[in-house]
Amino acid sequence: MNIMQTHMTEPTAHIDTIAYAIGQSAIGKVLAARSPIGVCAILIGDDAKAMEQDLANRFPGKVLVKDEPGLRDDLAAIARFVETPAAGLDLPLDMRHGTPFQQRVWEVLRTIPCGATMTYTALARRLGQPNGARAVALACAANAIALGIPCHRVVRADGTLSGYRWGIERKRALLDKEAAI
Repeated sequence: MNIMQTHMTEPTAHIDTIAYAIGQSAIGKVLAARSPIGVCAILIGDDAKAMEQDLANRFPGKVLVKDEPGLRDDLAAIARFVETPAAGLDLPLDMRHGTPFQQRVWEVLRTIPCGATMTYTALARRLGQPNGARAVALACAANAIALGIPCHRVVRADGTLSGYRWGIERKRALLDKEAAI
């Protein structure tokens, strides 16, 4: 694992550095990470060390620097979004860490309005790939920016919830909160 446990006093613009911090939300711990371009990861979980390892695995070769003061506002925005999804999550995102197809899927995911859902098949059709539901599901699973790229809004063709990297109960909780708008 390539994690520096130092605390930054000012943001770094080094291209190989990703700053991160872990906070708490209504759906568990949240790790927010930022490259010089924007938020490159929002991970959700229960175990901070496992989340740090997940971040290191997703960004091999990058130097990970814990920066709680620098990401305080991002963590607050994420926690606020979980509680009040109608307020939106207005953070600059760095979505470069995916294949071109994954990036296309993630762009479409960002167009699904809060409180709405879309099926994997409908999303595949929107991308011009009517038989691509499985590929869409894999792109959703590869999404490192939970909530910012709302893959929790994608459901099976029959409307039921399917796997969610961060746990099906979290997916249900997010959708229930959004549906109450």
